[in-house]
Amino acid sequence: MQYASKFLTLAAVVVTSNVLVAGGFVLQIGNPSANPEAKARHAVLVIRGYACANPEKTTVKATAEGITNGKRETIPLKLISLSGQSTYAITRQWPAQGEWVLTLVASNPRFQWQPAEIVHVQGDSADFANTQTLSHAPTAGEIEAALHTTAVASR
Repeated sequence: MQYASKFLTLAAVVVTSNVLVAGGFVLQIGNPSANPEAKARHAVLVIRGYACANPEKTTVKATAEGITNGKRETIPLKLISLSGQSTYAITRQWPAQGEWVLTLVASNPRFQWQPAEIVHVQGDSADFANTQTLSHAPTAGEIEAALHTTAVASR
C-alpha cells in the first residue's frame, strides 16, 4: 500500500509538470513540397513560429551565413508570408557557390527563450537531417561550427 501511495504521488507530479510545459513556444521547419503555396514560390524551406500565448506577437528572423571564396558573409533573408499565422517561406537569396547555413530565430515577448534552428543548405536544398535545434539565438561559435561541418561534409 505504501508503494502504491508513492507511485500515485510521483504520477501526479509527472502529470502536473507535463501540463505546465504543454503548449509553449516553438519554431518548426518543413519541406516546401508539403505546402502548395511555398512550392509555387520555389521555397527552400517553410518555417512557422508557434506560441500558445500571444501568437500574433511572434516574429521570425532569418539569415544566411556562409563562406564563399574564403570570405565570410552574412545575408539577412526576406521571409515570404504564407497562409497561417507566423508561417513563412524562404527562397534562395544566397549565392549558389560556397558553404551555407541558415539561422532561424523566433521571438515572442511572452517568452524568455528564443527557439532557433541552424539549417545546412546546398544550393536550393535544405539538409533537414542535419538541422540543429536551439533554445536561444545561435552564438557566433555555433554558427562557425555549423559552417565548418558543412564545409567538411561537402569535400
